[in-house]
Amino acid sequence: MSRSPSLSSPFLLGFDEIERALDRVTKTANDGYPPYNIERIPGEADAPDRLRITLAVAGFLREQLEITVEENQLIIKGRQTEDKSRHYLHRGIAARQFQRSFLLADGMEVLGADLANGLLSIDLVRPEAQRIIRRIDILARE
Repeated sequence: MSRSPSLSSPFLLGFDEIERALDRVTKTANDGYPPYNIERIPGEADAPDRLRITLAVAGFLREQLEITVEENQLIIKGRQTEDKSRHYLHRGIAARQFQRSFLLADGMEVLGADLANGLLSIDLVRPEAQRIIRRIDILARE
């Protein structure tokens, strides 16, 4: 399914990258594994709010998980290897690999990650944007 460009107004200059980001997110949004939550954690007095992404990764060890940030994209990968020495009578829990990606806005920083009770939590922060007003001089040409 093709999307028509939504940011094609002549008044929106330099938003090509956002258009590409929307296309990328649309393509990866269909996979539901592993399930995840995103929550806002209020900041302290002068600290900005944080975000926490929590993924349900039951059965994965810390060594089987990898978190990277590449070109404003947070990528979480999980790889389980199958234990050939086990002989299952019934196998309802699959050894599964996954890759989950989140597109980060400019300035977003990953503070750290924590694995506890089958939940992988990744904390992010976006520093407050400073409002900058700059006067542009007009050159006179004769």
